[in-house]
Amino acid sequence: MLPFKLIYTDNYDLNLGAHVFPSQKFRMVRDRLLAEGIAAPEDVLAPEPASDEDVLRVHSQDYVRKLRTGSLSPEEILRLEVPYSRKLIEACWLAAGGSILAGRRALQDGWAANLGGGFHHACSDHGEGFCVIHDVAIAIRRLQFDGAIERAMVVDTDVHQGNGTADIFGGDGNVFTLSIHQEHNYPFLKPPSTLDIDLPDGIGDEDYLAILEKNLHQAFHGFAPQLLFYVAGADPYREDQLGGLALTIEGLARRDALVFDYARRNGAPVAMTLAGGYARRIEDTVRIHVGTIVAMRDAALQRTGRPAPQTR
Repeated sequence: MLPFKLIYTDNYDLNLGAHVFPSQKFRMVRDRLLAEGIAAPEDVLAPEPASDEDVLRVHSQDYVRKLRTGSLSPEEILRLEVPYSRKLIEACWLAAGGSILAGRRALQDGWAANLGGGFHHACSDHGEGFCVIHDVAIAIRRLQFDGAIERAMVVDTDVHQGNGTADIFGGDGNVFTLSIHQEHNYPFLKPPSTLDIDLPDGIGDEDYLAILEKNLHQAFHGFAPQLLFYVAGADPYREDQLGGLALTIEGLARRDALVFDYARRNGAPVAMTLAGGYARRIEDTVRIHVGTIVAMRDAALQRTGRPAPQTR
């Protein structure tokens, strides 16, 4: 068993068909975790969909109405880069509910992982880049509304800058947003995060990890989050179709361990979302995401002083 909960439902599948975004990866990650004995069925919790009230804490009333009634314009659908459907909306509301639940469980247990979500390009009044609504922002705003937290940090290691995160939390001193991403990549207009780390094309493991550690030190030196949301994209991988960095699978695992170590040493509970991943072989994307869960498990066990189990 894991020392924390995984949040998952089969309805996370965005039903995109032949699409560069492999939404079947959510199921494949869950299945791999169970098959390899990393997780047990009782570790998995099913989320409830976020309420419209929760979604409206982040997104405009007009945009939510269009999503709910299927009245987006052709241009708005084109900007999403995924086909609109009722199943899509159901999946996105569930992902937001999953991130709310992951945040609550992290505050309770120290750690939690939503095996969906991380839709960091969704802005307050529109969606874009495969992202319809911003599940992490919705979770933070709900937890703040409940009085469970006041201050949160978002650490985003997806290869693409979290422009939606920056848009939604811009000017909010209670939410620290860190994005480490490829500079010359989508989105081409990048609103400022609290801390943006613009990386050159082709950067590899050692340079990436050194830059990340330096900036994590800076972020935690000036801010004490009561909850950290980790947007753990798999797309800095060197074989990713939509990325231009050169990290190995081993380097990505070290990245995850570094983020979790900083959170652990600073006493910040962690809720994780999977975010992007578009490797030429979907098995590589799944392996990277599974590695993130393993790194979280090892960090959680290190806090308790228990040894990490051997997985088969």
